Amino acid sequence: MNVRGKTILVTGAGRGIGRSLATHFAGKGANLALLDVNADDVNETRARCTQLGVTARSYLADAANEDSVVGALGRVMEDFGALDGLINNAGIVRDGMLIKVKDGQVVGKMSLAQWQAVIDTNLTGVFLCAREAAQHMISRNVSRAGNAGQTNYSAAKAGVAAMTVVWAKELARYGIRVGAVAPGFIRTPMVEAMKPEALAKMTSPIPLGRLGEPDEIAHAVGFIFENDLFTGRCVEVDAGLRL
Repeated sequence: MNVRGKTILVTGAGRGIGRSLATHFAGKGANLALLDVNADDVNETRARCTQLGVTARSYLADAANEDSVVGALGRVMEDFGALDGLINNAGIVRDGMLIKVKDGQVVGKMSLAQWQAVIDTNLTGVFLCAREAAQHMISRNVSRAGNAGQTNYSAAKAGVAAMTVVWAKELARYGIRVGAVAPGFIRTPMVEAMKPEALAKMTSPIPLGRLGEPDEIAHAVGFIFENDLFTGRCVEVDAGLRL
């Protein structure tokens, strides 16, 4: 698909990978609907996109809240009149060991709140945004291996990978393709805020020896949009370190 003049919706567009996704597609001439929970961040992304000569609008929405998603997608359709693509980027981390043991004693465990927050945003949020986007698109005719301390995150990512396959089969009849990208460790503001020693430990096992850049993930997403034969698959962009 040639994205020039098309309307692309990006969730979690306020910073990091989401901002790079937005500016990448703006640079290709796409119009952007930008969703985030942080007004200052998403407005800054909108400003960067409009500087590239495209139409960009920002919307405050919580991907984990059904009413918020439904309302935001309704406003997007009112403003743009059509929706040609969705990038389900919004996600959070609430890391914690399933069971934390010190000196032979159980000293902690992942809380239900940690589990639910990640599942609500990273899995249910993907479902809600995809459902609403697909509904509008049809009506207008248009890490799986897992890391220690990330039971919730890994479960959500595995769910997204599975939904990608199912949705590709269900939506192909409407001309809608579905793809996913599984990033490795990416140089986002959250990662850069880590202590140097923790960052070095995280980087050391990566075969390519470095963090990924948000723009590199944006290029991978761009490939999915531009290759009309691609659907139902997950592209792993992780510098050789499977997460």
